[in-house]
Amino acid sequence: MHKAEIIRLGITIKQKGLTLIPLRLYWKGNRVKLEIGLGKGKRQYDKREAIAARDARREMDRAVRTRA
Repeated sequence: MHKAEIIRLGITIKQKGLTLIPLRLYWKGNRVKLEIGLGKGKRQYDKREAIAARDARREMDRAVRTRA
């Protein structure tokens, strides 16, 4: 990336609260290249839904193990 692109990404990240996410890492000649993306974090209600689903899955696995 060029210096101006890096600075622009840094400003965007700070202003909008985004996160840089590494998508792909690869070699091109003797250089290592990294493909990156911008992403938003989960909202609080999304986190609660994910936690509830994970707990339910865990409970089902426990029930299956105790019956077997």
